[in-house]
Amino acid sequence: MIAPVALGLLIFTIGPMLTSLALSFTDYDVVSAPRYVGSANYKYLLTADPSFWVSVKVTAIYAVASVPLGLFTALAVAMLLNMDVPFRGAFRTLYYLPTLLPATASGVLWAWIFHPTDGALNRLLAGVGVHGPAWTQSPSWALPALVIMSVWSYGGAMVVFLAGLQGTSKTLLEAAALDGAGAWRRFRVVTWPALTPVVFFNVTMSLIGAMKTFDQAFAFGQSGPGIGGPARATLFYVLNLYTKAFEHFHMGLASAMAWILFAVIGLLTALNFRLSKRWVHEEAA
Repeated sequence: MIAPVALGLLIFTIGPMLTSLALSFTDYDVVSAPRYVGSANYKYLLTADPSFWVSVKVTAIYAVASVPLGLFTALAVAMLLNMDVPFRGAFRTLYYLPTLLPATASGVLWAWIFHPTDGALNRLLAGVGVHGPAWTQSPSWALPALVIMSVWSYGGAMVVFLAGLQGTSKTLLEAAALDGAGAWRRFRVVTWPALTPVVFFNVTMSLIGAMKTFDQAFAFGQSGPGIGGPARATLFYVLNLYTKAFEHFHMGLASAMAWILFAVIGLLTALNFRLSKRWVHEEAA
């Protein structure tokens, strides 16, 4: 008898993955039966599909910009919330609340904030005499707007950092203070080594999340500039995959894109694990 967990894994994970793998070697448009084409889908994506490399570039730039910015913000807020101040619990709840907002709703909200004429941000800038850019309609500013928006969802990483900070040895911190170490030296010598396993976890999860960005960009596009943004400036990889699958019904190409993404994420995660041996202090975990 198959255990319920194994049955669920087979039906909802392994089964769809194997089906997607099989479809990636076919020409399938939902209406007609799948036709085997070998590796033609992969060859087309890598050598002949211009939108593929555009979406790879957009996603890579977004990941490089948003992951460090989001993690820095999460760590800074976590350190502030780790201080012994009044109403600390209430502040922690308030700072985490944005994470509970659905990504689609968040995208709609930020699309309004970044609206070129009626948006809250440009109105605020105009109030101090600065002419704001056409965020959602400019190929140069659409992607930076989404990078700024990504900071909104730092709550999950913040909670993990906060747990790591609370697990840092207070004895070592007090000993360093008695030895005359300043705040920066205490952080560098005591706090940071203790946090490295947490940093590694957050880097890995944030990188995977950035590679799979979809909801925010989709809602952002639906609220104004269209899917992919102006001049395809926000055509993220998964957004491109979605367009191929559910607008053009090229299920074979979409499945091939999914497996390429799976392979890239797997390689990046493996590389991250390998490099972690050089800087993660396991004994501090």
